[in-house]
Amino acid sequence: MATPSDSTLPAPAFRARSSAYLIGIIVCVILMSGLLFGYDQGVISGALSGIKRALGLSPLLIEVVTSWVTLGALFGSLAAGELADRIGRKKTVLTAAVLFILGALIQASAPHTAVLVAGRLVVGFGVGVAAVAAPLYGSETAQATWRGRLVSAYQMAITIGIFLAYLVNGALSDGADWRMMLGLAAVPGILLALFALAAPESPRWLIKQGRPEAARNILARLLNKDDCQAELNEIENALRLEAGAVSWREVFKPIYRKPLAIGIGLAVFQQVTGINAIIYYANPIFAASGFATPEAQAAATTWGIGATNVLSTLIAIAFIDRIGRVPLLLAGLIGMGASLATVGLAFQFFEAPGDDATYGATITVVALVIFIASFAFSLGPVVWTVINEVFPSRVRSRGVAISTAVNWAAAFVVSEFFLSLVQVLGRPFTFWLFALLCLVGWIWIYRKVPETKGRSLEEIEQLWHDPSVNTVRP
Repeated sequence: MATPSDSTLPAPAFRARSSAYLIGIIVCVILMSGLLFGYDQGVISGALSGIKRALGLSPLLIEVVTSWVTLGALFGSLAAGELADRIGRKKTVLTAAVLFILGALIQASAPHTAVLVAGRLVVGFGVGVAAVAAPLYGSETAQATWRGRLVSAYQMAITIGIFLAYLVNGALSDGADWRMMLGLAAVPGILLALFALAAPESPRWLIKQGRPEAARNILARLLNKDDCQAELNEIENALRLEAGAVSWREVFKPIYRKPLAIGIGLAVFQQVTGINAIIYYANPIFAASGFATPEAQAAATTWGIGATNVLSTLIAIAFIDRIGRVPLLLAGLIGMGASLATVGLAFQFFEAPGDDATYGATITVVALVIFIASFAFSLGPVVWTVINEVFPSRVRSRGVAISTAVNWAAAFVVSEFFLSLVQVLGRPFTFWLFALLCLVGWIWIYRKVPETKGRSLEEIEQLWHDPSVNTVRP
């Protein structure tokens, strides 16, 4: 039987199909942005050995090649706040896609270290733009009942990208094809550009630009109903209180101090608890714990970290809109802290060559699997969800940009100095330091971070007008 075309469908069926199409496109934009982000994070661990041999890198230059993508991301995230307000959320995502493609091609064709570092900076700039624009776009186009799951899907896509990168690293484990490893990022970059072109603009941004009819049309299709006046009124009332141009200085006003502190605090704790040190340097960590061959290191990294990362993120997607953001954050930090302390013990007592090295390797793998699982259902997805929820609409893009820039600054410090920190403190004390920071993060989140589950963005905004708000549990 032939399927009726959209033009012959009854109005409710046509609206339902239109709504499903738009939501699908939005989800694809979020997923592809995260996948690119994750692939770039994961691929460098496998490419480093080939890059080192081909370009003759010193330990310092290895740290530069690894970490300067985060430096580019820092500046990209700051620029994204301005771009998102000026040209819109959709076009900002498209800009990130173009940067990904360009950076991947520069890296793949780099004749020497300077060009490779330049390519890493360009990719990093794209990562920073996407890290702001994609979750911001998702939070503004999703309904409150599934907003947490949509933004968490961004983190799941990051984990899928990391896993795919590890699979590529495993297939090319000797590192000789490092140009192909880095250049493959151009493929999902092209897909992201195509999805961004087909995606709708954020209704909230359209209303801020004085285009209520365009916003109404998109809301009608997203919500699968003709009458969207209530939603329009709620957004317009919130924006009416925020009339006027927004400057960067305004984000630091006392009225926005609480959401800014929460955004920056979460951004810092996501990084200083050690995730990027483990993602970027997974192969060297496993080598130090007893995995002798590149193939064994790649297999441990792929399945011990990559696969666990993907599967555990599903926990956050399933429960973030059910049990809330704060319980997931606190539970995850407990698992992260305990596993990092265990890794430190393994390096302390089982690092010496001999039969005990096998026990050390086993303990390290199990502990790092627990760490990755705990991070993947807590600080990974939940941090980005909360950061994109807590800022009032007037300063949301700039607040998210500042928080993301701080996140990348923390990531840069950790990835730039991780190997140096290991040399100064030793492996056991380095991991114990990360475990201590998990404890500090747990205490801070318990005392300061509000629960935003089930609240609309406008309802969350009202929290900050109550001077008694500290930790709010609905």
